[in-house]
Formats: sequence, structure tokens, C-alpha cells
Amino acid sequence: MYDAACLSEPLTLQRAVGELVVSVRQRDDATVLGRLRQAGCLKARFPRALVPGWIDVVTMNTSGGIAGGDRLESAFEVPAGGRASIAAQAAERFYRALPGSEPSFVRTRIAVGAGASAEWLPQETILFDRCALDRRLEVDLAEDAWFLGVEMLVFGRLAMGENVERAWLRDLIRVRRGGRLLWHDAIRLDGDVAVTLRRKAVANGARTVATILYVAPEAERALDAVRGALEDIHLSRLAGEQRASGEGRARTLKPDANDAAAIESAASAWNGLLIARILAPGSDALRAAVVAVLGVLRGDRPLPRVWMC
Repeated sequence: MYDAACLSEPLTLQRAVGELVVSVRQRDDATVLGRLRQAGCLKARFPRALVPGWIDVVTMNTSGGIAGGDRLESAFEVPAGGRASIAAQAAERFYRALPGSEPSFVRTRIAVGAGASAEWLPQETILFDRCALDRRLEVDLAEDAWFLGVEMLVFGRLAMGENVERAWLRDLIRVRRGGRLLWHDAIRLDGDVAVTLRRKAVANGARTVATILYVAPEAERALDAVRGALEDIHLSRLAGEQRASGEGRARTLKPDANDAAAIESAASAWNGLLIARILAPGSDALRAAVVAVLGVLRGDRPLPRVWMC
């Protein structure tokens, strides 16, 4: 008549656990799947590659979002000469954590061998009010490896009326080349996030932020083109607003999700490394700027199909 649970015991909530290991290999001129291990809520699919010589890896989280206490770990290996593009099926959502619960735990490792190329192209990370997230991306590159990575943080969806007032966030990106530390980028937010994001030295009121990381022997050569793409997207959106408003000059309204003047960006390059930062009031403007930069760094190759869904 009764189950084994005792109603007087503290409630233990079910948590999602996922593990994903993907290793590719070379077969003639093609990059193909070498090893796949998937457990729990993390899965990978391999659609037909859009570009010969590359393999497309699409990751998915079947838990439908990440809550406090969930644990997700992924590892990707691209050996010498391989070329892999890793993308996520959809934007990932980090929901409110219960008071006193552990943060969600997300770890991703990417190893890229000599002369190999890898892309890390997840879609937006959407943060909900009072979420708790501990996330790390570790990238190990050979001396002459090529790597392009993107991370986008959205602090509540403006169109849905969402606001992130408080949160606990630890987000780390660490890149090594030839075993030496090349890039260490740590974001730490705790408590009243909304107030912190309004500070000029932090986000100047922006609700979304993107980091684009490009590591290649010729990375410095792409700097002017990346800066030009960011300027072009700014001007094109501003021109569209002027046409919509019927005015012949830039407006001076309070920035919102469609205000191109509210987009801020910068890019720097040195020692085979290019970094671009983008701040925007909404995810629509942020994605447009990110896509523009990816168009420069990826050449004529189309974006993964999942980015078009």
C-alpha cells in the first residue's frame, strides 16, 4: 500500500547527471567519429557535414534545462589534422536554484592536436533569476592548432519580461597552447547581479554579453576585419532604426533591445590570440554581432544548421 519513502524525511529532489565523450579521427581526407560515450542526459548527434573535411557535432541536454545540483561533464578530442565543429542544439537554460542547494556543475574539456581545427559554438546561455552556476571550459591546444570559441550569457530574456535580480555565477574559460597557459578568463557574480551589471566598468546596463576567442598562428591578421564587422553591424542596425522611426539622425532614447547605439564591443589580438567582447541590451542584437564576427573568422563556411532553427 505504501512506498518505501518516509514522509517525515527531508525531501530529496532528483538531479540530472550527464557525461559525454566524443573523439574523432582521420580517414583519408575526412574527419569521422572515432569514439562516443554518452550517459545520462547528455547526447551527441552527427548530422551530415556542410563542408567536406569537417565533422559536425551537435550536443543536446535531454533534461530540458539545468537546475541547481545538476552535474554535466563533456570532453572532446580532435587529433592531429582533424577538423570538428561542436554546436549545441539549442540555447541552454539555467533555472532558479533552491535556497541552500548546490550550484549546477558544468565542465567541458576540448583537446586539439597538431595542425587540427576545432570550433566551440554553443548557443546562448540563458540565466534565470536566482540561478546558481559553476561552469568551466578548458581548452588544450597543440602549438599550431586552430580554435574558435564563443560564449554568450543572457541575463533574462527581455521579450519574456524576465529579470535576473540575484544569482550566483562562477564562469571560467582557460586555454593552454603547447602546455602553457595562454588565456584565463574568470567571471564571478554573486548576490545583487542587477546592480552589478549596471556599473559602467562591468556591463554598463547591458543584459547580454559575449566572448569570442580565436587562436591561430595568423590571429592578429584578422583583427581589423573583426573590428570592421562589429562597426558594420552597429551602423546597419542604427540605419534600420532611423528608417523605422522616419528620422534622419540617431535617436537619443533610452537604450533598449533594438537600440544599436547600446551595443558596445571591442577586440584585441596578440601572440596568436584574438579576443572580442560584445555587450548588448538584448539577445537579438548580441547574436547579430556574434554572427558578423563568426562570418569573418570562419570565411565562407555556413553556420551549423542548429543556429538557424
